[in-house]
Amino acid sequence: MNLAKRAEMLHVIDTLATHYLKGKVRAVRLSVIALLSGGHILLEDIPGLGKTTLALALAKALGLSFGRVQCTSDLLPTDITGLSIFNRDESRFTFVPGPIFNNVVLVDEINRAMPKTQSALLEAMEERKVTVEGTTHHLPGPFLVIATQNPVEQVGTYPLPESQLDRFMVRSGIGYPPDIIEKAIIKGGSIRDGIQSLEPLVSANDIAEAQRAVKEGVYLSDAVVDYLYAIVAATRSHPAISSGISTRGAIGMAETAKAHAYLEGRDYVIPEDVKAIAAPVGAHRLILTMENDNLDKGELLNAVLNTIPVPLA
Repeated sequence: MNLAKRAEMLHVIDTLATHYLKGKVRAVRLSVIALLSGGHILLEDIPGLGKTTLALALAKALGLSFGRVQCTSDLLPTDITGLSIFNRDESRFTFVPGPIFNNVVLVDEINRAMPKTQSALLEAMEERKVTVEGTTHHLPGPFLVIATQNPVEQVGTYPLPESQLDRFMVRSGIGYPPDIIEKAIIKGGSIRDGIQSLEPLVSANDIAEAQRAVKEGVYLSDAVVDYLYAIVAATRSHPAISSGISTRGAIGMAETAKAHAYLEGRDYVIPEDVKAIAAPVGAHRLILTMENDNLDKGELLNAVLNTIPVPLA
């Protein structure tokens, strides 16, 4: 295991959670786990809790480019992917990249975009490339999409269907900070100017090496795979769940468990790693039966976890 790269990633989490994103250590850590495992994160919470600040601070600390898309009902796919514009001087069309061609992309209020635009974005997330007028353009790496949506206000929104929610590796909220921290935030005011001057703590190459270490250097034993599969299988047979965690969801749980183990300083996954990421990675993939639609998916998945025997090794 590359301990130097692990220490650098932990330094990013600690710096952001201590100085710039107080009270948001869980959201920061899950964002880094999504990045290390090659996935994307959906933040579902009310406005004004720092989702934009988190994305901007993370991009700055990681030394990555940052792009933002503010979703509205008239947003077009080309507003995200880019389009070709005729260049009179050169008498040819020139491709102008959209905001998706950044390392960290904040997609604010994704559920306000039309389904066609949502599909274009999610296709770019999945394939890591976009095709405009027959020409394929590859997205930069590392690549992380942080999408947000407001779970309370539903007027003028187009909720993401379950098949598209399944493409997000992690879903989490941010929540209100503790009282003492929130008072300090109110007293200190906005930290947006401070984030603009934040110096990169790692480089893109450092992140790429850490991603390789997670993918290739963290061992996933057969016993842990059996444990993970038992969780997935239990969600598929639970009476309150009409559709359980998919195979893609199970792969996501395995990859994020490896990232969690890496940040904990281990080159092997233990059941506690799976437990730590189960709800953020698996809960949003559950489709509940009509009579149980009001249940909290995270709590339900945790209840399922408690019924699965934990392997000793």
